[in-house]
Amino acid sequence: MFSVRRLASLFALAAPLCACAVAPHRAPDVRLPAHYEGPATAAVLAPQDLDRWWLLFHDPALNALEDEAFRTGPDARTAAARVMEAQATRNSQIAQTLPTGHIAANASRQTATNIGGASNSLFPIGGVTETETANFNVSWELDLFGRLAQARKVAKADLAAARFNIEGSRASLAASVADNYFMSCGLAIQIADAQETVRIQGELETVARKKAVLGLGAAADADRVAGDLAQAKAQAEDLEAQLHAAQRQLLILVGQGIAPTASLPVRALAEDAPPVPTAVPGDLLIRRPDVREAEAHLRSEAGTDRLRHLAVFPTFTLLPGLGLSRTVSPGVSFIPPATLIPAQQTTSLGFWSFGAGVTVPVLDIPRLLYDAKAEDARTEQAVIAYEKTVQTAYGDAENTLVNLGASERAVAILTAGEARAKRASDAAATRYRLGFDDLTSALSAETAWRATRAALTAERVQALRRAVAAYKALGGGWAFATAPGPLGGPKTS
Repeated sequence: MFSVRRLASLFALAAPLCACAVAPHRAPDVRLPAHYEGPATAAVLAPQDLDRWWLLFHDPALNALEDEAFRTGPDARTAAARVMEAQATRNSQIAQTLPTGHIAANASRQTATNIGGASNSLFPIGGVTETETANFNVSWELDLFGRLAQARKVAKADLAAARFNIEGSRASLAASVADNYFMSCGLAIQIADAQETVRIQGELETVARKKAVLGLGAAADADRVAGDLAQAKAQAEDLEAQLHAAQRQLLILVGQGIAPTASLPVRALAEDAPPVPTAVPGDLLIRRPDVREAEAHLRSEAGTDRLRHLAVFPTFTLLPGLGLSRTVSPGVSFIPPATLIPAQQTTSLGFWSFGAGVTVPVLDIPRLLYDAKAEDARTEQAVIAYEKTVQTAYGDAENTLVNLGASERAVAILTAGEARAKRASDAAATRYRLGFDDLTSALSAETAWRATRAALTAERVQALRRAVAAYKALGGGWAFATAPGPLGGPKTS
């Protein structure tokens, strides 16, 4: 009772010191505007739709690629292994805060032989002695100042940070698959256009050659068209090589890196991008995995900072123990009235012990205080890193929305311009075949149409790729609906 009173007195004296020594860190400034400066979005989607945003493109080939990437892709498989590693690390760190102990057992057999003269001792000299012992000693630190509870919170925060980093890699994987798929579709469209250009240039070369034979045109016109035809064929070959590289990269992403590129379906079609869902900047704090990861890092650093300050206080430990002992040794047996004969004596004991220890880092206090100051600085760095991550996420989201809006307007403008340029090119080609116009006019009209069509194709593909970037920037592409809370606890939604 006297020892318990002393422990209670020490705790009562140290508790106010603990409260004074651990200063709270600065709260991060995460104030964001109410709205983005970019164009307003009108589509209203549930969070689950944003989680799997690629379904909004209504492209079965893209959906199959995304599913395969999450199932067999090397990045997805690595992410699954990292989750297991992070969980095991968290469990190990928490286990270190629980009572520790081990069972130690020993067994020995000793044989002694008398190598001296005869002994007149009543007890035998020499013989066999067998000893067996087993001990179970436990060390249980009393969490009087909250060190162990804080260490468990830090372990959970580290797990949450790892989980959000992994979810960010999954979101990047989804975006990379869609981006490479749409880029491949754009290349397929350009190849189709190049092949059509080769066909048209071939027809123009035939017409120019016939006109030169009949004396209705110059031979130089046929040579000029032949040069354009060669350029169109070379461009088609280059585009084929680019498409092959894009398909190979896409196969690697989905875990089929050695499969033939012909096994990857690519449509020569670029449809309009789906509308981006309505979003406000504040959603980034809960939707973006990188922001959630930075928040978890901040919580971990804040918890570690508190641990550094708590390290200057005493550590109280309970030390209970259990033990068993059995000894068999030479001895004598008494037979009344006065007979002594040699005999083996067996002694078996069972015992328990209970103790308490206290460790006070008297001479280590200056070093511990310096460590605490260093951790204060690291916590401030984590606060700044979190603020920067939030600001970067806001800028990323706003820029992608602005770029997507610009692409949508450009697609509308180029669609109308391409239709008119196509009509002008067809009319000029017809006039040239009928002899009402020269080759220069026909080629100029076709060149203008081809340039407008190429710009339209590029802008359509750009709009699709920017839509992918916008969905990712808004925090889509990962299992937000089933993600852990900021400290790896309850679900967020």
